[in-house]
Amino acid sequence: MLLDESGKPALCLVTGATGYIGGRLVRELLHQGYRARVMARHVERLTSYPWYNQVEVVEGDANDEQAVDKALAGVDVAYYLLHALHVREDFERLEKEWATTFGKMAKKNNVKRMVYLGGMADSESKLSAHLSSRAETGEILRSSGVPTVELRAGVVIGSGSASFEMLRYLTERIPVMVTPKWVTVRIQPIAVRDVLRYLVGAAGIKEELNAHFDIGGPEVLTYRELMMQYAEAAGLRKRIIMPLPVLTPRLSSAWVGLVTPVPITLARRLIDSLKNEVVCSDDSIKKYIPDPKAGLTTFKAAVALALTRIKEANVETRWSNAALQGGPSEPLPTDPTWAGGTLYSDVRTETTQDPIDKVWQRIESIGGDNGYSTATWAWELRGLQDRLFGGVGLRRGRRDPYFLIEGEALDFWRVEALERPNLLRLRAEMKMPGLAWLEWNAESTADGGTKVTQRAIFVPKGLLGHIYWLTVLPMHGLVFPSMVKHIAHDTKIKRRK
Repeated sequence: MLLDESGKPALCLVTGATGYIGGRLVRELLHQGYRARVMARHVERLTSYPWYNQVEVVEGDANDEQAVDKALAGVDVAYYLLHALHVREDFERLEKEWATTFGKMAKKNNVKRMVYLGGMADSESKLSAHLSSRAETGEILRSSGVPTVELRAGVVIGSGSASFEMLRYLTERIPVMVTPKWVTVRIQPIAVRDVLRYLVGAAGIKEELNAHFDIGGPEVLTYRELMMQYAEAAGLRKRIIMPLPVLTPRLSSAWVGLVTPVPITLARRLIDSLKNEVVCSDDSIKKYIPDPKAGLTTFKAAVALALTRIKEANVETRWSNAALQGGPSEPLPTDPTWAGGTLYSDVRTETTQDPIDKVWQRIESIGGDNGYSTATWAWELRGLQDRLFGGVGLRRGRRDPYFLIEGEALDFWRVEALERPNLLRLRAEMKMPGLAWLEWNAESTADGGTKVTQRAIFVPKGLLGHIYWLTVLPMHGLVFPSMVKHIAHDTKIKRRK
């Protein structure tokens, strides 16, 4: 670990802390014992991070010289993670101005080292605007007079990474694809956990370096192979991919914008960069930051880590817990709304004057012979459909009409979480192209009543999963509103005596 002049752990400034890498890097630096300061234009966006109360915060814009000067005061290591890819026009000028200001203020404040995460680029090829700007940013920082370690990465694999999310959505939603010829270009992807290991390791390098280094995972694959391997890791059927030379980057980005939620401006710049081969040209970084004993993370392993939350059906920590304690490959609550894969939900709330213990009795009595409070025929129809496709249907019923045990079967559900008198979560075990949950949360109100929140959640698997959700939406509109009302107001649900 790098220490400051007084022997304390070095103070690290992280810019871009609300971004994909920045938010995860702060957590890793703190875990390694470093002190951390973050600079953000919108400080309120930082409050959802679990590390918020453990860091210094400076509010300011990257083009404000005084704010940058304040943020860099007393800093030992400065991480430069800024980019303007979301800016529609003239993003290259903005990135140049930001880097120039940052380098100037870092020199003024005697910063010992800057660490910059850029993009891997082949100097002999004509670069996309995105990669060209990334390369120029690195040159500006290295020429500032402050020793700079520039780490150049290609496609970063982890839930929330824009490149990974584009890959995820394309592969999951389109089983048969007519694609541009860039799917045949070679790429050396790297897991986000390995990127973070390099970034944190760069702070502790003893030598005074002013150089750039390529970083990549252990495999070189084409984009087509990435999609094929992703499909295998996600349990999807083999994808049919047919490259055509006539699809331009502009047409490709429009196509990506149509089938994925990735912003079209960002998608266009990422796609434009895919024409460039991104393969490490040297491995000199290993001299300063050796590979871990277990080796670098393979692509399939990185995908598996990114999908862990969904595969383990741990939906609560993935989508509703702001104090996420998971690994770097998992999504953060502060990631863009389109990150982490598609999640469909139907949320209903109802407030009642009944105390929470009475409401809980109704919640815990759901299903079996007690039914589902409304539109019983619809649930019976869904049970029959499940049996026709080889599922369990409703025939399992309930073990006890009024009491549940965590882990037991309930009709075509499994009791996944039970916290009396507040939470009941059921995980669906019926046949469907995806994963589903149904949960109720009860909270006491100030006037002695109860607020009931009912939430249905669905994670689609492949294109059929999206189609399935659309087909059941009309039934949800019929069943769910009245269900939460009956639970709150006790019109039909039986209660234990």
